[in-house]
Amino acid sequence: MSEPNPHTSAWDRPGGPWSSGTVTAYGVPQQAPQPLGPPEPPAPDGPQRRRRQLMIFGGVAGTIVAAGLAVLLFLIVGGDGDPFGSKAAPAADLRPPLARACPPPSVLPSPAATAPPATGERTVDEAAGISYRKYGAPWVTWDTVWNAGTLEVPYRVGQHFVSEVYSGGEYHASILSAAVPATDNDALTLDLECVGRQVASDVRAEYYPQPNRLEPIRDELTTLGGRPAWVSEFRLFFRQTGLTATEEYSAVAVIDVGKPTAAVLYVSVPGTHKQYDYVVKQVLESVRPL
Repeated sequence: MSEPNPHTSAWDRPGGPWSSGTVTAYGVPQQAPQPLGPPEPPAPDGPQRRRRQLMIFGGVAGTIVAAGLAVLLFLIVGGDGDPFGSKAAPAADLRPPLARACPPPSVLPSPAATAPPATGERTVDEAAGISYRKYGAPWVTWDTVWNAGTLEVPYRVGQHFVSEVYSGGEYHASILSAAVPATDNDALTLDLECVGRQVASDVRAEYYPQPNRLEPIRDELTTLGGRPAWVSEFRLFFRQTGLTATEEYSAVAVIDVGKPTAAVLYVSVPGTHKQYDYVVKQVLESVRPL
């Protein structure tokens, strides 16, 4: 590498005489510029200090308010993104139909009385919690399950006989019993009059040809076998194509057996077999709790 020529003029140097650069005295070493730091801020006076504190406090308060609004918005929206959506539907009422229709009474029933001991052959319904008189021919043991009416009373125990066969099927005389849920949860007290009327109304509307005419005989709160009971006794008149029977003598008893279920006893004798009408009252009088 060659040494620079100290006698070269400014015109001969790269950039010419107006090239940019730092002007220094001949023979004086060039000094590197010293960086300048930021000026020291003046110490705030009293009012400035208070304004700064207020700004800090205002920022903190704003943050808190924003967080509160976010939480409130989440609660309103409910996490589903629809703040104006409809309210949730009420929970379904899962109580039995009779429990919904007949709330527990405010007055407790009278204590059960002691009934005379049962005699003779008996039909025993463990689920219903009752027993009652059993009859010979033409009555035979009921051997099926009949979920009858809107209330779907499940008749599983009893006796019956076919009184006639017609175009619509078989017509029966019957002595049937069942246990039907009548209270909410494990409550042991039920409104017998309300439950009894509901069951009797269901019998008339669902068990017989429509329309029909009812001739009431008895509709009262009483006792059966020493237990509180509601008894509806009546005669129904009707007409059905092909059916010889045009009337029927019936009774419906709802018995409080001290359980969440009520015992239901349904007795019916078609008008074509009036010789068995006595069975209706006799069966009711023979009821005993288990």
